[in-house]
Amino acid sequence: MTDEPVRLDVEDGVATLTLDRPDNRNALTREMGSAIADALDDLEGNEEARCLVVTGSGGSFCAGGDINAMMERMGGDVPLHEAVRGIQYETSKTLERVHEFYLPTVAKVDGVAFGAGANLAMACDLQVMSEEARISFGFRQVGLAVDTGTSYFLPRAVGENTAKELVFTGELVEPERAEDLGLVNHVFPAESFDEDVAEFIETIATGPTVALRASKQTLRGGFDRSLGDAMAFEAAAQAQVFESEDHAEGATAFMEKRDPEFEGR
Repeated sequence: MTDEPVRLDVEDGVATLTLDRPDNRNALTREMGSAIADALDDLEGNEEARCLVVTGSGGSFCAGGDINAMMERMGGDVPLHEAVRGIQYETSKTLERVHEFYLPTVAKVDGVAFGAGANLAMACDLQVMSEEARISFGFRQVGLAVDTGTSYFLPRAVGENTAKELVFTGELVEPERAEDLGLVNHVFPAESFDEDVAEFIETIATGPTVALRASKQTLRGGFDRSLGDAMAFEAAAQAQVFESEDHAEGATAFMEKRDPEFEGR
């Protein structure tokens, strides 16, 4: 563990943001939320980074909310309006920032993702999971309603009925079921997890970054647009991608019948 709550590393086009407080299972404390936001600020404009991976250290992904802060609220030390503000303007804003990050994002879940920690995983574009990991939206376990975007992320991934079931039961979802429900994209064996994830992420990191960023933006708003509006938005985004070096490389490689070598520009 380092002195900082998170570690940010960029290598071979992959930016890896590691939650590094294994002593409290990488819970989303105020300190952790601020550190995640600062790391994303530092990553903005980094020309080497072509995708972002979010993961946790010490065998946990993220245990969710700060239990110590919950106990303070129970003791009456924190006024109710401050507690609400803490949820809305701190933890929730952190997850919103991850969700809106401009690069493709992947949650690498190796361990438990619980409550707000499960939402942190869902805030990413894609989710990969070790066969030894688990995920739960178990706010009920601590007598709380859902927060930090559960009502937004979960029904979109699994449908409203299944979302209600996962929330009402607090089920600790096993990897195979998580994949079947659409909570995660892939489950990999524990013994080869890092290697399998690296291979999966390499496909994204070596892709046409400008085009993937544009595709991310168009897909995100697809549910909220009519077909005509969606097509117009796509056309406007595509006009910008036409000017990219990667498009020129892709078109040339296609005509030359070879694999493209995208540079992310």
